[in-house]
Amino acid sequence: MFLQIHFLTSYHASLLNRDDAGLAKRIMFGGIPRLRVSSQCLKRHWREWMTQRTDLASAVRTRHFFSRVVKQRLVEAGMEERMAHTLVVHLASSLLTAAKGKKALDTDTLEMSQPVLFGRPEADYFVHLLTEAAAKGAEKEATDHLDAKLKQGKANIKALAQQAGIDDPLAGLEGALFGRFVTSDILARVDAPVHVAHAFTTHGLDTEVDFFTVVDDLAQLEETGAAHANDMELGSGIFYGYVVVDVPLLVSNLTGASREDWRAQDFSAARELLDLLIQAAVQVTPGAKLGATAPYAHAECLVLETGTSQPRSLANAYLEPIPLRAGGGHPMAQSISSLCAYLSSMEEMHGAAADGRWVASVHAWPREGERVAAVRQAIDICLQSVFGAPNESADSKV
Repeated sequence: MFLQIHFLTSYHASLLNRDDAGLAKRIMFGGIPRLRVSSQCLKRHWREWMTQRTDLASAVRTRHFFSRVVKQRLVEAGMEERMAHTLVVHLASSLLTAAKGKKALDTDTLEMSQPVLFGRPEADYFVHLLTEAAAKGAEKEATDHLDAKLKQGKANIKALAQQAGIDDPLAGLEGALFGRFVTSDILARVDAPVHVAHAFTTHGLDTEVDFFTVVDDLAQLEETGAAHANDMELGSGIFYGYVVVDVPLLVSNLTGASREDWRAQDFSAARELLDLLIQAAVQVTPGAKLGATAPYAHAECLVLETGTSQPRSLANAYLEPIPLRAGGGHPMAQSISSLCAYLSSMEEMHGAAADGRWVASVHAWPREGERVAAVRQAIDICLQSVFGAPNESADSKV
């Protein structure tokens, strides 16, 4: 079962996503340069917005996890600093796998060589594990106990965490949604059920370099010009965004059940996260230069699709860019019309690719097969088609 999210959002003069030179990110598509917003940028803004609106356990991506989270919590709980440091080094060295010729961990600072995503439940479990080890007595007994537990953990670290009273997904909601790649034998690699495409403009690139100056308020009598001058690239456009969610894998990541057994699980967390994800896609701004451009916009068209068929993007609706010229019609309406025309042509060739489709749009939706509704209603009906009514038990879905 897949959920596909398509959306069109128009942004005024802004700098949504910058490259290493400070210019607006762009991509060639159909032989024409377009403005682009990277999937990494989109996901980061979405997950920050989502974590503020759910009580589900979150995660942190950092090089300082063992020093500023695990060790700090142990010391604050009363463990002697030297013992805490020794045990954390032992744990981290067992968990982390270094690339050839590199150290995975600085044993003095406990800083990792690169940021790794760790869930708050994982932090809780590691603190529990190290506290339990320290209670065994001297350093040797403590590390021996830790080694025995970690050896068990290679088989099923989640089961050990659950025995410690930790039921949340170990890698947090971010890991459950967007995955985690690790080479450790013990840390669980998490496959990403949410796949996010880079958003790009439905029309050709059109940017302008904005030159700006800063005046020194306390030196206006001595200085006749600007105290500082700089420039930034601004662009505007209609962006097509596309997201695919592997629903069984998401449920599996959240519950620990097998992907094949997803319909027998509790859907509440998955439903909540997908609801938030769709909302984030249509209203969260992935904007740099917020103070200078106020690039706040909501999508003007949202298409939700569910089904078991192989997902497919509708990006090729814009392989030939939408013309932006006087008398050419409303560019957003044209973008929607092109999306519909492409969707119809693909269905004529391949057949229907979705079991259900729901649309929310400010502008006319030219196809007759789908009814246009408000965003809230479209989300509710879509998620009900996947999970059933919100109060429907998992047993009744089997």
